[in-house]
Amino acid sequence: MTHDLEVAASRSYPVGVARAFDAVLPLPLPFLFSRRYAALPPIREVRDQDGEWGALGQTRTIVLADGGTMRETLTGLDRPASFGYRIDQVSGPMRPLASSIDGLWTFEKAGTGVRVTWSWTVHPSSSATALLMPAFARMWRGYARQALELLEQALVD
Repeated sequence: MTHDLEVAASRSYPVGVARAFDAVLPLPLPFLFSRRYAALPPIREVRDQDGEWGALGQTRTIVLADGGTMRETLTGLDRPASFGYRIDQVSGPMRPLASSIDGLWTFEKAGTGVRVTWSWTVHPSSSATALLMPAFARMWRGYARQALELLEQALVD
């Protein structure tokens, strides 16, 4: 039996909730995920995206620097509170690890600014790879910390 892994990271920024949502949703993934963290590679490019990212049901292909690819589908959109997505059709080094991933970005008022939370629910490919989830969680948290640091550049002028 496999158990899903749930991970989340948050950071606050001195901007409004709607401004943060409107900036993060269409943000180019190669900018936000431009750095490797341990075994997690940066995103090299996004393919097959029709127009600006932001329409429910829209899909795109994420290409990682290690040659792996994933399909991302926008599954939820509740401006300015949250948006969700599903990653599947995983290829490359991550394929044995995760069959799919459900991601969620949330935006909530925090004092005079916004608290942005990015979370993943990772569905392991097998019981054997489920044993690797604690190590993956540590790597993901470092990857998320880097992304949330870069997000500050996009939100705070």
